Amino acid sequence: MTGSSPLPPPPTGAPPDWVDRFLLAGPDDQECLRFGAPVTRAALRALVAEQAERLAAAGLSSGGTVALRLAPSLGYTAALLACWQLGAQTVLLDHRLTAHEVALAVERLAPQVLVESAHRPAASLRGFAETDPVPAALPNGRPAATGHALLQLSSGSTGPAKVIARTADDLLRELDCYRRLELFPKAGERVVLLSSVVHVLGLVGGLLNSLHARAPLTVPERMTTAGILAAIAEDDRPTTVIGVPFHAELLAGASAPPPLPQLRRMIVAGEPVRPGLPAAFTARYGVPLGTMYGMTELGVIATDLDGALHPWAEPVHGMALHEDGGELHIAMADSPYPGLADPTRWSDGRLHTRDAARIDPATGRVTVLGRRDSQVSIGGLKVDLTEVEHTLAALPQVREAVVVFADGAIEAYLATEHAAEQATAPAAVRDALTRELASYKRPRHLSFLPALPRTATGKLVRDTTALRAAAAAGTTPAA
Repeated sequence: MTGSSPLPPPPTGAPPDWVDRFLLAGPDDQECLRFGAPVTRAALRALVAEQAERLAAAGLSSGGTVALRLAPSLGYTAALLACWQLGAQTVLLDHRLTAHEVALAVERLAPQVLVESAHRPAASLRGFAETDPVPAALPNGRPAATGHALLQLSSGSTGPAKVIARTADDLLRELDCYRRLELFPKAGERVVLLSSVVHVLGLVGGLLNSLHARAPLTVPERMTTAGILAAIAEDDRPTTVIGVPFHAELLAGASAPPPLPQLRRMIVAGEPVRPGLPAAFTARYGVPLGTMYGMTELGVIATDLDGALHPWAEPVHGMALHEDGGELHIAMADSPYPGLADPTRWSDGRLHTRDAARIDPATGRVTVLGRRDSQVSIGGLKVDLTEVEHTLAALPQVREAVVVFADGAIEAYLATEHAAEQATAPAAVRDALTRELASYKRPRHLSFLPALPRTATGKLVRDTTALRAAAAAGTTPAA
């Protein structure tokens, strides 16, 4: 075990051996990962070397392109680091995509090599899988057209996914931001990761930061309340849990969790936290529920890791935030969207987040108020769908809520807090809305479902077509 002295900041301009220097370096016998069993740094380096040989044999080399479709696993980690070690541009495809969706992504992105697992997919509640990465050369693949190390597809929670590109230098910059956060896991501590390692929070804030900070990372065997609590309890070192609000809801609902003196905090990101959840989580475990705001395009942007700044968050080191007409803009030298010239997303060195925000001129702290496209007009009156959604989510009968605007009307999709309340919830919710919202703000349609649909990253789906299909297939009628 190394000491807790801080790591030096990475240099400007990622060196060719950045994977070896910043992610794989460390004492041979030091534990770095736990997918069921502990993995030392020496063992991880050997696995990465093995995967690099397989990838090279499939034709992958510096400047090449590769797509990974692998479940969270030790094999995924080794294959990803091997791709970067070879200098290849790497596309991450969620392992839960269908064969049709993978074919569309391959056609769109044209990787030279596709890596999939020889093993069958894991069960849905498994935290990780056994994978044997198998690289296959693709006949119509093209070499990288840009110098980006990573290509990701946005979550698609509000529509078709965007291709988002990041350089190795940008990944190292984000790791430096985490290094500077006093309350983020450091050497001598550990991380229990619940977020997908295919997407930005789990990938950079979880996997890569744990390797860089030398804070061993554990992925639970099962993503159930009991499985997560067991993963926290299996080690005495100070532990931080990283996930999305859905995971915090699971844990806050635990009826009798065991004593967890090693738990320091949970940190969530990806979507707004419903009112009441931080207090419920703290009441259950005696530790704070911290939050982060970020985007796939930039990674972490602002944090409130102790829950003390709510509703504000502190921008991370080097992040220049601007408020332009109520929309949050962030300084970014180059567009993160390869091949897409859209001035509504990026222009003049600024990323247009499309999030409404307020920046405190005295402190520079930011409050994210919701999506700019959440403002609609009802009979000439402006309605903020985020306000309606927050009002619904705060009701005792409601566990989660999504509010959309379609065909000239507001629609709300709700999951009730307890199954026994499904029959009485519609009337109770309508009565509460009558008291708390003006008539023009109230949803015309309320649909109650056992659970709301989510994307692969755990975010609530906001696509109207998908929500209506889920409501039509649900067991509880619309009100």
